[in-house]
Amino acid sequence: MRIMMSAGGTGGGVYPALAVAGALRKLYPDVTLTFVGARGDMARDLVHRSDVTFDGYYEVLAGPLHGIPRARQVVSLFKIVIGVIHSLILAIRLRPEALFLTGGWVGFPMAAACWLLRRPIVIYVPDIEPGLTLKILGRRFASTIAATAAETGTFYPGKTVVETGYPLRDEIVQASREAGIKALNLDPSRKTLLVFGGSKGSRSINTVMGQIGPDLLAEGLQIVHISGRLDFAQVEAQYTRLTDEQKKVYQVFAFIPDIGQAFAAADLVISRAGAATLAEYPQLGLPAILVPYPHTWRYQEVNADFLVAQGGAVRVDDERLADDLLPAIRALMGDPARLDAMRSAMSALRFPDGAANIARVLAQTAGHPAGNPDA
Repeated sequence: MRIMMSAGGTGGGVYPALAVAGALRKLYPDVTLTFVGARGDMARDLVHRSDVTFDGYYEVLAGPLHGIPRARQVVSLFKIVIGVIHSLILAIRLRPEALFLTGGWVGFPMAAACWLLRRPIVIYVPDIEPGLTLKILGRRFASTIAATAAETGTFYPGKTVVETGYPLRDEIVQASREAGIKALNLDPSRKTLLVFGGSKGSRSINTVMGQIGPDLLAEGLQIVHISGRLDFAQVEAQYTRLTDEQKKVYQVFAFIPDIGQAFAAADLVISRAGAATLAEYPQLGLPAILVPYPHTWRYQEVNADFLVAQGGAVRVDDERLADDLLPAIRALMGDPARLDAMRSAMSALRFPDGAANIARVLAQTAGHPAGNPDA
């Protein structure tokens, strides 16, 4: 079985692809896996650092068309035309039986090439509402849409949409509360608030936490604050202003390699509402205060509203953080019954086999029965 993958732009596109690649290796040991990224994209480093072995890594030209000046659009169009030609050459030479896309500009030239060669295309949509690129690619090129949640089907009328769940990393699936408390040296008698803004961080969340952190510590909470790399200096400066006693129950990190430990140990998390929240928090039954990122398409708002509607989260908008975050934390941490109900609601959304489910969809799309990799 020969599967070609393409992803890029952000880790939100690359990490799910790598999780699916790992599942394919486990389920179908003889699979031939190739990865295609955009030239100069961050995908190269993530793929080479991963523990998944690919049979080849390639790059083609690609570029964005939406939300940029006209001059950059012209340059991107030129790159895409060259990228389609290069993608055609790759697809003819490597003869993939299916193409798997998870997002990023590189998806268009690869999708166009495989569509021209009549190779089936499976697109994975991590968010409830697809971004513009995945929406266009899914409607025009895809044979099958794999989706985190069934609600995504409303955005692809007439298409085959399979609810697979999100392809979780092993560190999330295997995490436990006991191991997380031990790894982070937490006090098991205190409630733990996790503040998490993603790998880069959230400036507004980090800033507000610097203002309200001492009040929360005074009320008996312990805090694990993962600032992201960009804001670590700011958060560290906020940390230095705490008393010695407060510092014992307020931990600050730029990032944590095994984020699953922090998720498992927390009683409540404050974070943005990226696609991973739809699966990582349910997997660990973690109640959340979600703050959708306000400067991109509305997909984070849709994700947040979905989890709120299911009873597992509370939404606080970015412009209301300074006024509403502290009362929201106090209301939840002071109401154990409500936290338990949110935990149960999150757990009810658990869908732990996303990567394996998508791997089987790919195998079937490529013409290989799911239970017989060598067929």
